[in-house]
Amino acid sequence: MYSAMTPKGFYQDPDMLFDVKKMQSALAEVDSRVARQSPLGKRDINAICLTQIPGDPNSITGGNVRGLFWTRPDHTGVEVQREEPIDETRYSQFVGLFADTYFKEVYDRLIEKYQLGRIRLLWKLPRTTLSWHRDPEPRLHIPIITNPGAHMIVESVNHHMPADGHVCITNNTRYHNAFNGGEEDRVHLVATVLNFDMRLFGD
Repeated sequence: MYSAMTPKGFYQDPDMLFDVKKMQSALAEVDSRVARQSPLGKRDINAICLTQIPGDPNSITGGNVRGLFWTRPDHTGVEVQREEPIDETRYSQFVGLFADTYFKEVYDRLIEKYQLGRIRLLWKLPRTTLSWHRDPEPRLHIPIITNPGAHMIVESVNHHMPADGHVCITNNTRYHNAFNGGEEDRVHLVATVLNFDMRLFGD
């Protein structure tokens, strides 16, 4: 069903392939329609949600954009929780404002195979990094715009995901980080994957 990529913690679905050019066009359209959310300020990740809780526009604002995670923020190594838990199972409605874009087709195909929670477009700005953290669930990635200096690290494994239309699932339940060492934005479609057993791949 799935094909393990070389690095541990990164798994590629061999049966799904999307049109990157269409995704890039849809990205430009979505970005022109709404302001991105940046919960930690200008140097934090920028995000636009593609799914929401039905009838609840507040479900795609504030801390709901970022979601629950744990981090070790200082030299003590003590783990702390950031944000509050989110019921990912409730994010079952595609945002109507974007229903005429290629992302709706991508969404329809993805949910035929995967049980997903929030689906977001995530920008990593040039020369920026995320915190060292872990999430409650794995994540599904489709890179839309990237560069050779954009990488993700899961524990000690460093990997660059190319923007070639493939779907990659990452083990975000382990400590990880994403950084963009390039001089242009790195943009991925990122979805929370529910009921997905990473142990099937040796994790």
